[in-house]
Amino acid sequence: MYVMLLTAFSSFFTDLAPQLGCWAAARIMHIVMLRGILRAPLTFFDTTPTGRIIGRFAKDIDVMDTSMPHQISDSIYCLFEVIATLVVISYSTPIFITVIVPIGILYYFIQRFYVATSRQLKRLESVSRSPIYSHFGESITGAQTIRAYGVQQRFMQESESRVDFNQICYFPSIIANRWLAVRLEMVGNLIIFFASLFSVLGRDTMSPGLVGLSVSYALQITQTLNWLVRMTSDVETNIVAVERIKEYGETEQEAPWDIPTNQPSSSWPEKGEVEFKDYQVRYREGLDLVLRGISFTVKGGEKVGIVGRTGAGKSSLTLGLFRIIEPAGGQILIDGVDIFKLGLHALRSRLTIIPQDPVLFSGTLRINLDPFGRYSDSDVWLALEHAHLKAFVKGLPDALEHPVSEGGENLSVGQRQLICLARALLRKTKVLILDEATAAVDLETDDLIQTTIRSEFKDCTVLTIAHRLNTIMDSNRVIVLDRGLLVEYDTPEALLQNKASVFYGMAKDAGLV
Repeated sequence: MYVMLLTAFSSFFTDLAPQLGCWAAARIMHIVMLRGILRAPLTFFDTTPTGRIIGRFAKDIDVMDTSMPHQISDSIYCLFEVIATLVVISYSTPIFITVIVPIGILYYFIQRFYVATSRQLKRLESVSRSPIYSHFGESITGAQTIRAYGVQQRFMQESESRVDFNQICYFPSIIANRWLAVRLEMVGNLIIFFASLFSVLGRDTMSPGLVGLSVSYALQITQTLNWLVRMTSDVETNIVAVERIKEYGETEQEAPWDIPTNQPSSSWPEKGEVEFKDYQVRYREGLDLVLRGISFTVKGGEKVGIVGRTGAGKSSLTLGLFRIIEPAGGQILIDGVDIFKLGLHALRSRLTIIPQDPVLFSGTLRINLDPFGRYSDSDVWLALEHAHLKAFVKGLPDALEHPVSEGGENLSVGQRQLICLARALLRKTKVLILDEATAAVDLETDDLIQTTIRSEFKDCTVLTIAHRLNTIMDSNRVIVLDRGLLVEYDTPEALLQNKASVFYGMAKDAGLV
């Protein structure tokens, strides 16, 4: 009775231990990969398709969660069962030991040949799955445009062709699996054959009981041995998923989030003076410079417009200020502090940007305005009033608790932009960057935003990347960029008086002169 209970508990925990170990490992690997992706520089997302990232978090994690524990547990179970069976057969017919070694070598070579092929096929299948996710995501995002142009059929055909290509990569792995099954059955039958042969040859010296024991165990070992080879092969094949997860866990990371030894004062920046010294930047290693030695100084409290043709490097300035792209040379100083020696959190928390594409998250309106809950309701309502949104929000059934859908789809573009303005008004940092913030809104909303910025940020340094030149005509000074170089830097009046200036030509094209 006690032996049976001990056997039951031993069997239960022997099976449970690998499962728990694999689940713990999968959880740790997922955390490592998630941390690696969240801390990866934004250039990583420019070069990596979304489908590939989704594939790692979906299929590869699923393999580690569901397939690997079962396969590892079965491999261990089958290994001990095979060893025990071979010991019994060898004890019954000692001459069988001479056959074990060559059959074991044959098994090994069959497995090695299969695994080498299967691993590569698995990798191909995993890589071909990523474009399916990417295309599906793009189709969902651009559904309105696809329907507007009536090209649903083309997108359906493209999706089907990507699925077909994935199946083309998957089908050979099924064929390889069948190839393995046939060969394993053949080698398993050899074990039965030799066990039976030696039992017949040794019939004069062996008792009928030992003969029956040897042959019955040999009949059982075929299936177990086949399953052992199959499970160990699947473990090696599915290790590709672990390899892919580990690769993303070791991606290049952004600069440190916090540098305890180099923390700015709590009031930094006090004046908001921004100085670029021979600043150079490129988007990725090996690409040409997009800013080639920019040098200028913006005094604290100044309003500076930044203009230039498409591709001149305007947005690259803001990306450099937030260290979303790291410099290839030069410095950026804010109140005399080199921002490249600060932690990213210390830097980015002291700057505010209103982007061209307003970014909102799923949740309530209040969470979008004050994600960390730092401000009182009165502060939030005051910011909404200054952003000309108070009447709109008060008219909503849930007011500040109004649900915002993903990306703010249940709000108009103008309302989203004004919410971003209210968010900036709440933070009220000494340096504000407007990255073509009014490019996607109507003239009336544009005037509202400009009026608010002039009154509420009058003591702040404001850098405005202008899409419409009339929005920066009242700036203290204007920076004109061309092909990554600073070509003009003066007051709007002085630049307009010089008819040979680039700014004058742009203003003339816009009908302002």
